[in-house]
Amino acid sequence: MKIIDAHVHYSNIASFHETAQELANIDYSEKGLLEEFRRSGVIAGVGMGVTETVAGAFPDNEALSPMLLDLTGQLPGNLYTCVGINPLTLHQNGQLEALEQSLRQDNVVGIKLYAGYYHFNVGDEIYAPVYRLASEYQMPVVIHGGLTYSDRGLLKYSHPLSMEETFLKHRDITFMLCHLGDPWVMDTAALLEKNPNLYSDLSGWIVGDSAKVDRLLAEQTYTDHFRRAIVFAEKYDRLVFGTDWPLVPLEAYIKFVKHLIPEAHWEDVFYNNALQVFPKLEQLIGNLK
Repeated sequence: MKIIDAHVHYSNIASFHETAQELANIDYSEKGLLEEFRRSGVIAGVGMGVTETVAGAFPDNEALSPMLLDLTGQLPGNLYTCVGINPLTLHQNGQLEALEQSLRQDNVVGIKLYAGYYHFNVGDEIYAPVYRLASEYQMPVVIHGGLTYSDRGLLKYSHPLSMEETFLKHRDITFMLCHLGDPWVMDTAALLEKNPNLYSDLSGWIVGDSAKVDRLLAEQTYTDHFRRAIVFAEKYDRLVFGTDWPLVPLEAYIKFVKHLIPEAHWEDVFYNNALQVFPKLEQLIGNLK
């Protein structure tokens, strides 16, 4: 089965390096990513652009928009970019123009908003140019949902229900809410029920190594937390596989998600639905052959 990992990181962020080494036991490098892709059958990934100007600053108030993938100088051929937005610098001279220019690049497939990390509601007027460009260039908007990986985040801005008006206002834009909004997975399930332009990725539910994944697989209370929302929503055509690599090994996390998704829906969740969110991917993947 072919797999697209619709949520990976490939940025030179201090906390990603630390987590990869100390918790996930992962080689956070181009070699490490490509080897994990090969072993797990992942044919392509979508990287969430984010940068920091000083090590440990993420979410960095000084980072320029668009934030890109800067772990190495040249990206792997099968890794594509969701350009990240820092609302604090978005309106500085030249940043909106740089954002628009980035959307014309072949390997850019979407736009990423870091709700909660940056202290603005996604419906704030500060993001209006982002939605205008997303509509004009037919780009999906990916939004962080749920717990933030930084203790400097504010959860009132990353709560899924805080985003509902935006999903309704911009019906012409495809949105993907990350992490099923964990821990508010039932709220995200309700949003999926009533917003046909909304998808959700299943990334970031575990931070740790393969042994931790195996331990949580055996914790029914933990797995039922996600299964309840998945079964309630019954929107297998709008759930998208992702890992949040390098926070967890790919093979182990694939096993975890397969445990939660009925096998009849694996092809959609692990592959087809990503092509619906990121329509450019189908041609880009085809060009790899």
